[in-house]
Amino acid sequence: MPTSDGNDDVRMRGFARRVRVSDALQWVDRHARPVSATEQVELAEASGRILAENVVSPLDVPPFDRSAMDGYALRGDETTGASSYNPLVFRLLGQSLPGRPFLGRVEPGTAVRIMTGAPLPDGADAVVPAEYAREVGSSVEITLAVPPQRHVGHRGEDVLAGATVLQAGRRLRPQDVGLLAAVGRDRVCARRRPRVRIVITGNELATPGAERSPFQIYDSNSAMLRALVHRDGGVIESLVHVSDDRHAIENAMTRSGADIVLVSGGSSVGAEDHAPVVLRERGELAIHGLAMRPSSPTGMGRIENWLVFLLPGNPVSCLCAYDFFAGRAIRRAAGRPATWPYPACRAVLTRKIASAIGRVDYCRVRLVETEPSAAHETELGESILVADAGAGEPGAPRGRVEPLAVSGASVLSSTTRADGFVVVPESREGFAPADQVTVFLYDLS
Repeated sequence: MPTSDGNDDVRMRGFARRVRVSDALQWVDRHARPVSATEQVELAEASGRILAENVVSPLDVPPFDRSAMDGYALRGDETTGASSYNPLVFRLLGQSLPGRPFLGRVEPGTAVRIMTGAPLPDGADAVVPAEYAREVGSSVEITLAVPPQRHVGHRGEDVLAGATVLQAGRRLRPQDVGLLAAVGRDRVCARRRPRVRIVITGNELATPGAERSPFQIYDSNSAMLRALVHRDGGVIESLVHVSDDRHAIENAMTRSGADIVLVSGGSSVGAEDHAPVVLRERGELAIHGLAMRPSSPTGMGRIENWLVFLLPGNPVSCLCAYDFFAGRAIRRAAGRPATWPYPACRAVLTRKIASAIGRVDYCRVRLVETEPSAAHETELGESILVADAGAGEPGAPRGRVEPLAVSGASVLSSTTRADGFVVVPESREGFAPADQVTVFLYDLS
């Protein structure tokens, strides 16, 4: 795979060659590994975390036989023949409530008033729903025959003591957390989330909410990257703002404590683009310069045991480079699927998208006519980047889509006006009007 040769300083000279996107993805997949360290996580914070242990239930759930209906607990065989024309009368002994069971025993010819979830009294084996019963004094008339075990929830019918209820490696969903609570767990052992440091470079940047000089712009990448890292299962180790100073950038990149370092800005070929030089001299600059648009100045490599991604400062390029490469590494480190989290659909293109053979293009698009459909997650790999993305995928088109007439990598508002994006693979010169294309949707639901 082509990589930086480790000797060239491309500042003010440009890239002599650009690495294929598919090769860069392979580099990410070779070097991004799930974090092996674990930590105890309180149940309230466990949803979305990756379980690091097999969870075995110490108890039966439920731990007792209980009523599945509001009604009357009795012996089912004794209700044979009961109907609205032939009500059967049982002596009412008392009641069983959730957490407050009836302590006596149901003998022949007797019944106990019972609520949903309450323990089934000894001697009873069925429950008649309340709508088929009428209390008369100290008795109850039953108008429905119920066989034994009807409307009864049995001990252990949900979970048996000793059963493995969840296995290590599972990403916990809200219902999983509920099950952990049901078996009495208040915390679990989970994989530690990858620690991500965000380094924002640039003399021209001002902090939102603060005063800025006439020739400064507000920093938007830090807020965007924070949200993306959180979405992909990482935790922010620190957020560092530095000027275009070699020493400050080097300190921020080489300080230990993070699993992955994201450097925004200073990744290209300008005189003050110090980050690639630092990465080459203090670690490994494996890749610098990609055959894609936008995000061509993206770089990646390693310092000691952490990965470093050099993301362009232009916001759209930053978003694109993060999604293609850094986000993939964070998801893998978090133990999540490496695939994009974006749902996808097929659509018919209204206007052409121009590209060039040998280059991957990320084109923002807007849906102009859609039909309801179930979205599906799509793998970002050879099928999209190398093969023909406009053919051979299942499903009929679900509407029409038009490219936004914006090419600037600094026009972040284009991504908010867009519904999603289309990837033009390196094997094509673009897409023509009426071509079917795969649209990756920014909305995750």
